[in-house]
Amino acid sequence: MALQLEQVTKRFGDFTAVDHLSLTVEEGTMYGFLGANGAGKTTTFRMILGLLNTTEGSIHWNGQKITYATSPLIGYLPEERGLYPKMKVLEQLVFLGQLRGMNKTAAKKAALQWLERFEVPHYTDKKVEELSKGNQQKIQVIASLMHDPKLLILDEPFSGLDPVNVEMLKRAIIDFRNSGATILFSSHRMDHVEELCEQLSIIHHGQQLVSGNLRDVKRSFGKQNVRIRADFSLEELDALPGVNTAHHSLEGAVFQVENESIANVLLQAALLKGPIRHFGIEEPSLQDIFIAKVGEEHA
Repeated sequence: MALQLEQVTKRFGDFTAVDHLSLTVEEGTMYGFLGANGAGKTTTFRMILGLLNTTEGSIHWNGQKITYATSPLIGYLPEERGLYPKMKVLEQLVFLGQLRGMNKTAAKKAALQWLERFEVPHYTDKKVEELSKGNQQKIQVIASLMHDPKLLILDEPFSGLDPVNVEMLKRAIIDFRNSGATILFSSHRMDHVEELCEQLSIIHHGQQLVSGNLRDVKRSFGKQNVRIRADFSLEELDALPGVNTAHHSLEGAVFQVENESIANVLLQAALLKGPIRHFGIEEPSLQDIFIAKVGEEHA
């Protein structure tokens, strides 16, 4: 068992940022931590790292409290970036590697390997401020990975990256997990979490709304999506009993329904209007679940 949070609470005066949060991240897994801005994600990460003390509850990693002594085993990519703008890229990475307990030679070797992997080896002597936002983000990611941590915490790792670089970073993160690391990451992009994570939590106003295995979370949601494509408007079908929500686009329509019998009613109703090009029953996306759960809290 790698990382365990039990009834963790953090209060700042009268404000409760994290409220009795419990979760377990098994060794060698990737865990998605989801929430809107202000949900308490970054506060939780800072408590895990020991940068903030818990008001109540406990946090253990492999049965131990996380302290300064364990910091070489942990990698952290903060959401707010923290590079030195005037420092050259390689010089900076070597310095940050040494802070994590690497010797200078090992730090330089690791930094050069990662710069090569992220296709920016020509930036070694450039100052950070001369790089684009996306390339600064790559350097920050390298700083969190290069000392080969056993626990990696990534706060919005894909922000500022274009789709090509997102794919490059995803592959690196998957390889890292496959080498035995435990990864906890937050993202606003539900599709990334869906693609990468076996386990997840959704938190809102510091409270855990959903927690568990991705497949179980989807099954327990108890709703399905029906996708229909046709060359005519399907908006009349929105009013059918059992249709929760409908989303129409140039591609067709997606209806969220309670069960498969309603999907069949939708199909028959669409066929009465004319020929359809596509009909499919799909499991709900994480985006659907997130909007429904967080929306219920707001309601």
